[in-house]
Amino acid sequence: MGGVRSAVARLGVPATLVVALGAAPAIGQIPERPWLDPTLLAAAQKEGALVVYSSMNEQEGLPLFKIFTEATGIKVSYVRAADTPLMGRIAIEYRTKQKAWDLLQTTTINKVPPAMLEQIDLSEAKHISPDARDPGRRWYGAYANYNAPAYNTKLVQPSDLPKTYEEFISRKQWVNRVAIDGTDNEWLKAMFDHYGERRATEIVKGIVTTLKPILTDGHLAMARATGAGEYAISLNNYVNLSINVKLSGGPIDVWAMDPVALMFGQVGVSALAPNPNAARLAANFMLSQESQQFLAKFGRFPTRGDVSDNPPGISAMMKKQKVIPAILTPEEEKIWQRKFTELFRQR
Repeated sequence: MGGVRSAVARLGVPATLVVALGAAPAIGQIPERPWLDPTLLAAAQKEGALVVYSSMNEQEGLPLFKIFTEATGIKVSYVRAADTPLMGRIAIEYRTKQKAWDLLQTTTINKVPPAMLEQIDLSEAKHISPDARDPGRRWYGAYANYNAPAYNTKLVQPSDLPKTYEEFISRKQWVNRVAIDGTDNEWLKAMFDHYGERRATEIVKGIVTTLKPILTDGHLAMARATGAGEYAISLNNYVNLSINVKLSGGPIDVWAMDPVALMFGQVGVSALAPNPNAARLAANFMLSQESQQFLAKFGRFPTRGDVSDNPPGISAMMKKQKVIPAILTPEEEKIWQRKFTELFRQR
């Protein structure tokens, strides 16, 4: 891909990549796109640039925003890092009043203080699920993040998979071979909502005592590590990331149990955006049928009803279980993260 350059990581953000996506053909040469509001497009083209902070891996994010550039002629700088470093970075930049970024795409925008995000109305929002729309209009769901366990198909037989989280406690052969991301507080809240506080505490403590789960940093890294055989089981992960590794040929698959925590890959606009019109146009693009069809190729699950999932049937499998939306406020996130850390502390 032309116009790609690597950048030095700053503010503790590792493996950051900045991508400059170059000039595009004239708008009259491309097919009709409903997300391209003419008035907004004209204002965005006057700005001429867009800075995207995203946790989406470069194999998806770069070609996705190449589509945007080809449709608009707007140059995109794409900065990629995991959720936690991104949250730390934007917090520092906001405190110092830096106009550093325009568009944020990650799974944790609902945890960002509202003052850091612009309230936006997007024409494509009417096509997405109501659950994927922030009542405060500060973020919208570009894809659905179902949470479920995954397993390495070379190391674990389907017949050995637990049917409930209680059954994990009896799988002593998996000790030190099970992983979970150290920030999965949404999954924990869904467990408490489903089982009740007492029973959920018993189950999680039993899993920790018996299996001694390894806490990882980064959901995509964990999906890849499970596919590579470093772990036999992901106790929980974002289904789309496990499927992404599967579609790439990795020996990994998912299965569904109650509860299935539901979050969203969200998009929001900075309150200090240097290019606010380009940011709103890009956010509208990410809710479009065109964008969500593209992301479905990588196993991400659409929030629109007119886009099919890939592979077919995964969303339906998840929806057969008890799906619990887990959208936490910043204050709730702190509470549940403390509880997660306490329960998963190995004694």
